[in-house]
Amino acid sequence: MIDLGSAQKYLRDHALHGWLLYDFEQANPIFWEILGTPSHVTRPCILFIPASGIPTLLVHQVDAGKFAGLSANIVVYLGRIEMQRRLGDLLHVGEKVAMEYSSLGELPIISRVDAGTIELIRAVGATVVSSANVIQHTIASLDQAQMALHLSAARKLDRLVHEAFGYIGNNLATGIAESDVADHILQRLAQENLVTDGGPVVAVNEHSADPHYEPSSANRRVIQSGDWVLIDLWAKEDQASAVYGDITWVAYVGRDVPEEHRKAFEVVARARDLALSFLRETYDRGESPEGWQVDECARNFITNHGYGQYFTHRLGHSLGKTVHSYAVNLDSFETRDTRAIVPGIAFTIEPGLYLPQFGVRSEINVVMSDRGPVLTTPAQDKVVLIS
Repeated sequence: MIDLGSAQKYLRDHALHGWLLYDFEQANPIFWEILGTPSHVTRPCILFIPASGIPTLLVHQVDAGKFAGLSANIVVYLGRIEMQRRLGDLLHVGEKVAMEYSSLGELPIISRVDAGTIELIRAVGATVVSSANVIQHTIASLDQAQMALHLSAARKLDRLVHEAFGYIGNNLATGIAESDVADHILQRLAQENLVTDGGPVVAVNEHSADPHYEPSSANRRVIQSGDWVLIDLWAKEDQASAVYGDITWVAYVGRDVPEEHRKAFEVVARARDLALSFLRETYDRGESPEGWQVDECARNFITNHGYGQYFTHRLGHSLGKTVHSYAVNLDSFETRDTRAIVPGIAFTIEPGLYLPQFGVRSEINVVMSDRGPVLTTPAQDKVVLIS
């Protein structure tokens, strides 16, 4: 089990009785972030972390052996009625408990508990609030070792994306395709001891207008002179606690970038830099910006330059052991993330424009430190030229 000191301090500071983590058939990955590697557990489990004291795990008798050695009070139940009675021993009328719940489903990354279970907890008399901020101050906050692993992955990704552009240039005459470049990147990731859950995106021309396009042999597109190329790759070191890096760069095969592409890239890059400046300025004023505010800053800039309809996703997502992690997202569009961007949180800034003929995205990684936002990957300032 992870060190729960920071979680319990947050609970006490915010007058919460505890943090109640519910899981059934691994529907709540945050439950297992606390306990460790998921096990084959077949009945509902409830982990209750009080504001002070030792956690309690409520588990069915058939699954109790899976948790031998856990640093918690193990309370075993048999039937449904006994489970409810044991739950009533943990919770009392009027007490506030945090759960993986988000009002109206506003934060899907947090909404992991079904409505019926929320009703069960309320029937005991407890008040349910979202655990979003508890999570942000515990499992989503990077420690020094994770920061080092993130920086290592970020440096490797920066090198690999430039290698990929060079690989395209060196093989243009042989009829290199998007999928060939993707295969090359995957081979290099493995050589660098990096792992990934998907990708990479290697997208030419109109394919780059699909934010999650992935090439394959079935949609083979040969890269030629005059093509626009977008590469998005994400990976982490092959260690249990490693944190992802996630970057996107764009290039043009030729000597002179077309005006339409150049203009779109400049708007994206300026929106990205404006968002980072907003973070720095608010920190310098002693404020803690919220995720939606950063998104709105960049989105307003893009809209004012006539591209609003082409910016079709949030500005950025948090980074952790999963590439889309559990902390604050930079989002006023898909959701309205009101969580503060606190020290220890890693995230992307990645404005993108997706026009019918091509797409542009520039993605950087940032960590909020005690001294303000720190850029952990280079920011692309001009379109890469491939020749």
